Amino acid sequence: MVILLDNGHGCNTPGKRSPVWEDGTQLFEYEFNRDLVKRIIRGCGDSVRCVEIVPEIEDISLAERCKRANLCQRIHGDCLFISIHANAGGGTGFEIFTSKGTTGADFFATELIVQLENDFRDIRMRKDFSDGDPDKESDFYVLKHTTMPALLAENLFMDNYKDCRRLLNPDFRQRLADSYVRFIKSIQ
Repeated sequence: MVILLDNGHGCNTPGKRSPVWEDGTQLFEYEFNRDLVKRIIRGCGDSVRCVEIVPEIEDISLAERCKRANLCQRIHGDCLFISIHANAGGGTGFEIFTSKGTTGADFFATELIVQLENDFRDIRMRKDFSDGDPDKESDFYVLKHTTMPALLAENLFMDNYKDCRRLLNPDFRQRLADSYVRFIKSIQ
């Protein structure tokens, strides 16, 4: 299976950043997303084929992201799309989204949730069991317009001070990337 990694948002996407904290630090989501994707790809090494859907630093339209992913699916066959993000809006913890209804992504979402819960027992996993599984469902464009199973992962809340401190920490980022790599290798 080929893993298609989408590092959502670019340097020019308005608003995708944390507050400026008292010590002057600020998280920019595009930087976090790209760093995490690069760490995941390095961690997978030669044992898993990974494709970075957006190598550019600028924002690429959602339609173009899906077009690139769907082309990879036509070329490589069996693929899984994972869109990497940091959340905002007043919360804490992880959220994993799939498109609405029962889809081929539900199994992968559950496996990723289990992996993250095992690796980060002290961080809340925000779940929705209304359809019988723990992922949340949404009509996010990249989930609806890709031809392969697709996940959108919200990794903590950049507007929550404690979460943001973790996201800014290189050691935490590596632990998070390692968790994704364990998940990816477990589904191969």
